[in-house]
Amino acid sequence: MDAKKSIEALQFFTTGLTNGAFAHLVQGRHFESLGFKKLGEKYVGHYDEEMGWVNKFIARINDLGGEVKIEDQKGRELVKDPVEYVKADLAIQEKGIALLYDCLKSLADDPTTYDILKAYLVDEEEDLYWSQEQIEMIEMIGRQNWLVQQL
Repeated sequence: MDAKKSIEALQFFTTGLTNGAFAHLVQGRHFESLGFKKLGEKYVGHYDEEMGWVNKFIARINDLGGEVKIEDQKGRELVKDPVEYVKADLAIQEKGIALLYDCLKSLADDPTTYDILKAYLVDEEEDLYWSQEQIEMIEMIGRQNWLVQQL
């Protein structure tokens, strides 16, 4: 097992997911302030869920004898329109899932890290499917009807 390779992968996802989770928290609170309570709760819930994964990644880095880095985050603009945010988040999820699939291929010799990231992948795929369903719903029932459902 190449612990260094596992630590690097876990650190990469720790940094990226921390950034993504914070974006979900900010966006969720923004949507709540607009009156879209259900959508706000969904994204604040994503934050809580994603930080749970960050905790697991950090614990595994520590188990492997690594040192977790607190890395700078790239800033993002607030997406004020709920529909545009779902679309933007979907694009990020698609890229993230592709990265996870590639990463898993290189971690077969570390079954513990592999299993953690595989479970995270399953969770991310569920989020991806939710976002895809929302886009399909918007197309079927229209923007305004979908927004009403988010109140």
